Amino acid sequence: MQKRFTQLLVAILIVLSQQVQAQDSHFSQFYASPLQLNPAMTGVFEGSFRVAVNYREQYTSILSNHPFRTIGASFDMRKRVVKNDYLSFGVALLSDQAGASLFNQYRGNLSVSFMKQLGGSKYSSESQYLVAGAQVGAGQNRIDPGKLWFSAQYDPTNVNINQAADNMEGNLTNSSNIFLDFNAGLMWYARLSDSKSIYFGGALNHLSPVDIALYDNDKENLHMRWVIHGGAELPLSRELSILPAVFVTSQGPSFQTNAGANFRYSNHDWREVAIRAGFWTRVSKKVDGSHVDALIFSTILEMERWNLGLSYDVNSSSLRAASQSRGAIEVSLIYIHPTKERFKVNCPKF
Repeated sequence: MQKRFTQLLVAILIVLSQQVQAQDSHFSQFYASPLQLNPAMTGVFEGSFRVAVNYREQYTSILSNHPFRTIGASFDMRKRVVKNDYLSFGVALLSDQAGASLFNQYRGNLSVSFMKQLGGSKYSSESQYLVAGAQVGAGQNRIDPGKLWFSAQYDPTNVNINQAADNMEGNLTNSSNIFLDFNAGLMWYARLSDSKSIYFGGALNHLSPVDIALYDNDKENLHMRWVIHGGAELPLSRELSILPAVFVTSQGPSFQTNAGANFRYSNHDWREVAIRAGFWTRVSKKVDGSHVDALIFSTILEMERWNLGLSYDVNSSSLRAASQSRGAIEVSLIYIHPTKERFKVNCPKF
């Protein structure tokens, strides 16, 4: 019985500390999940096609066998259409599971973008592009009501939960209706040299009303979300550069900012191997004020066509007493297939 009440108190603490509402999932390595970040990042890479996979696991120290798990995957490719302009296509999938109720969010999007060259030439390492992207997709939210109990089922006489009692939630279903979703974004970047670039972008998600209600004859709209992001690569020496970046997003009452930088070291071998290491912070603004939610440590190993990223969130919010400051572990893997074109598209490093 004590175990059940402990689990209940932890669940309440999570709800109060995070102000959980209908909102999108996120990755600390936002720069390694391009199609989840901005539809305009479709096709922005140096190669013929790209595959990205992301995995995030959060609050294992509190929720044991039922942590928050987020899995994302994407594929995109690019084709030349006019001189140095390109049309790109992609697909992005996302699964997000939270807690003992097995609350799941499923998303699938088809992406398209158009890359318009504003400066540079095929004979130069310098280039400048404006990219417009859009996504259309579908999604559904699901839950297992059998994993939940409600206040109506609490028996104060015997101080226990009577699962056989009516939970008074008669119209609770195990899934929302399948909904259509639309996202759009813009991005501009300038690649000045092999180790010097700058980029800015923005996106709007859920442009049309998205009903995610889990109750029959009810309506619960997912808030529209806007995203602004930017970054650069700045050389510090021939071997060392710094890649600062920032990601700002707002959805309904929630506001979040991730900012930091990775340092990149490369000895510029023919079959290039490089390593990055960095530090990031996540700040969230909710109804009770702004908080530094996490300090994030990251490292990335670049092996020719592959980028393997690993990051760890050290929890610094009011939840740290229960989580023992253990937040989330995240892994990313990106594969970029080399192009056979004589003149490649020069893109920034993210």
